[in-house]
Amino acid sequence: MTEPIRVAIIGAGIGASHLKGYRALPDRFIVSVLCDLDQERAAKLADGDPTIRIETDLDRVLTDPDIDLIDICLPPHLHFKVSMAALQAGKHVVCEKPFVGSLHEADLLAEAVKKSGRILSPVFQYRFGRGFAQLRALIDEGLEGKAYTASIETHWCRRAEYYDIPWRGTWKGEQGGAVLSHAIHNHDLLCYVMGDVRRLTAFTATRVNPIETEDCASIVFEMDSGALATSSITLGAADDTSHFRFCFEGFTAESGKAPYTPAEDQWHFLARDPARQAEIDAVVNAVPAVHSGFAGFFDALADAISGRSGNEVTVADGRRSLEMVTAIYHTARTGGTAQLPLDHEHPLYNGWTPK
Repeated sequence: MTEPIRVAIIGAGIGASHLKGYRALPDRFIVSVLCDLDQERAAKLADGDPTIRIETDLDRVLTDPDIDLIDICLPPHLHFKVSMAALQAGKHVVCEKPFVGSLHEADLLAEAVKKSGRILSPVFQYRFGRGFAQLRALIDEGLEGKAYTASIETHWCRRAEYYDIPWRGTWKGEQGGAVLSHAIHNHDLLCYVMGDVRRLTAFTATRVNPIETEDCASIVFEMDSGALATSSITLGAADDTSHFRFCFEGFTAESGKAPYTPAEDQWHFLARDPARQAEIDAVVNAVPAVHSGFAGFFDALADAISGRSGNEVTVADGRRSLEMVTAIYHTARTGGTAQLPLDHEHPLYNGWTPK
């Protein structure tokens, strides 16, 4: 049995959800440090746990030989700097979304990953849950056939008080709006199911709150396979819902409406040929319970760190998500369509935030 991976969480905001995920895997992880400039907030999160040290000095954490993994839960504009420092310190890295603010930074971190021999895993915990595992099982069995279409709804409610945190809703602090900070998970799931995007076109608007960044968007994707997909995004819904519908030659898969845990929700799978419904049901029902959300994400990461890779979120996955973000913002501002992949010659390669 290998020793548990020793973790330092940097940032006690969303870090609370990360801590819960690690604690669901006590044989695989030990959270040794909570680092936050707000010492009181970090101490409140630790809740008297004597095994967790409270820190305010990031440099001291990075040089701690007893830490294996740095988990970055900071505002987006700090992600690149801290991720690079952690890799250079010889640590594995988990980084909240968006993991950096440009394709250029993503490529620099990919190079740093190669040089360090460590793993950097951008956070896409929406992938993990039994409902989504059932969809993946059907695809692994080859029951999907040709991919036709997909539709995604990211319809959430964000009122004015959500933006009381000064960096939210700003290009400098948050680096984007609903496309970047809210729908990015759902667009990752689209590619996880249907493969890479070939081209896209997008419209964005700010209609809900008086902020700098967008809070509504409509996007059309053409996948490499030729399948078509649409994404509807708003932060002006009356409630929070996420909804997916994938239409394949062999079956249609539809999620529930759980906004933040779509992979854990109840999915429905309907065979196009009614005679094959029993076959679909047999595969779906055979999928066992799995770790969900952050626990599933961290479980896959632990496998990768121990040399059993395959299900973890990679730096390449993170770059692909930012490639879509870059193309969405570019086409929303200029019109037309964007061809993917994007390289260093793209006008927004060094960042999509307005100058």
